[in-house]
Amino acid sequence: VQVAESGGGSVQTGGSLRLSCVVSGVTFSSYNMGWFRQAPGKEREFVAATIWSGERRYYAVSVKGRFTISRDNAKNTVYLEMTSLQPEDTAVYYCNVNPIATGPRLDTWHPGTVWGQGTQVTVSS
Repeated sequence: VQVAESGGGSVQTGGSLRLSCVVSGVTFSSYNMGWFRQAPGKEREFVAATIWSGERRYYAVSVKGRFTISRDNAKNTVYLEMTSLQPEDTAVYYCNVNPIATGPRLDTWHPGTVWGQGTQVTVSS
């Protein structure tokens, strides 16, 4: 399985970026896909996920309303559109294959075992 993220960069507060993640070596359309991030000195955290069909999307509270996850199963690609970026969004963003939701409201997401190499997002004030 190969997972390749792209689209990171440096922006100012309020700016936008679009991350892409191309997956090969698996039947992409069979799997949930997710984005996680890790800021310096912090644990990796859930950002967003979408189920195999793309019909349902889930977000961390901190990004809801600003970030949008989407997927194109014909291109084996998942996207993360990020708007109104804030300095606290600065992190390495990782694409993850087959994250799983748990909890009574399915609002706790656990990553699968396959990760991309990550892409750096830096937001300056």
